[in-house]
Amino acid sequence: MATVSQRTALTPRHLTRVGDRLSFIYLERCTVHRDANAITAEDTEGTTHIPSATIGTLLLGPGTRITHQAMSVLGETGAAVAWVGEQGVRYYAGGRALTRSSALAEAQAIQWANTRSRLSVARAMYRLRFPDEDPAGLTRKGLLGCEGRRVKDCYRAEAARTGIKWRGRKYTPGDFSAGDPVNQGITAAAQCMYGIAHAVVSSLGCSPALGFVHSGHELSFVLDIADLYKTEVGIPLAFDVAAEGEEDIASRTRRALRDRINELSLLDRCVDDIKGLLLQGDTDEAMSNDRDVVTLQSDGGRVVAAGRNYGESDAGMGEGGALLW
Repeated sequence: MATVSQRTALTPRHLTRVGDRLSFIYLERCTVHRDANAITAEDTEGTTHIPSATIGTLLLGPGTRITHQAMSVLGETGAAVAWVGEQGVRYYAGGRALTRSSALAEAQAIQWANTRSRLSVARAMYRLRFPDEDPAGLTRKGLLGCEGRRVKDCYRAEAARTGIKWRGRKYTPGDFSAGDPVNQGITAAAQCMYGIAHAVVSSLGCSPALGFVHSGHELSFVLDIADLYKTEVGIPLAFDVAAEGEEDIASRTRRALRDRINELSLLDRCVDDIKGLLLQGDTDEAMSNDRDVVTLQSDGGRVVAAGRNYGESDAGMGEGGALLW
């Protein structure tokens, strides 16, 4: 089994920033291989080369096969991978973080572990979604109630804007076709946003499970982040696509969402929003040291160099070492 020291020696400088990547690429009915640091999609019409470091999330649709080597290069370059179907989108697996710093993961754990700071972050998330409303002083129940009201208002407003008859949000898990076209579009947009949010969360080294609004699920924080852009991007786009026609609603929604995300530079914004929520203004200092360095925790909040046996009598707690076990 490979160890950390045997991994490909990629550093954050070798990897494309999350904000500079394509939001997602959707493939179906093809075989995905690896060619050097690119992946190839081979179907009956030929072979297409795709630089793996430019991908945020690779969506593998019906009829796709992917080789071990292709998954290897995607993992090395930090791309997330999601297997999807014609009946909706479902996130399956993620790639390797683009950062070597644990600053964001530690900040997330600290904010999450304290009930007061956890509520504070939840309020900050609400403020990002609805900047015209101040959630200061709202309880958890109050936040949920206000969020539900604003989302319902968004549905009604978009229905009036596009002329679509709105009968309410209806989604049956496992049965994508059960909803009307606009509900199918909302579901497709939401699930794509979950995959994109998961890619950004994982790329930044955060825990997908430690949510501030959602809880109890392995993707709680992913759901938190995806919801930041629900009423601004996902819901309006789904209504727009449904108003244009009812055919191929899922694929048309995915394409329109991909274009909209690139227009808004949403990946950059998502990165900035996560840093702002977790680091509370210390983003530059906390993320400036992104070297591939492992340290050990000592007393008094100090850290000491790893790779050294501190059981030796002459081991200086402030000195580094090159010994590995």
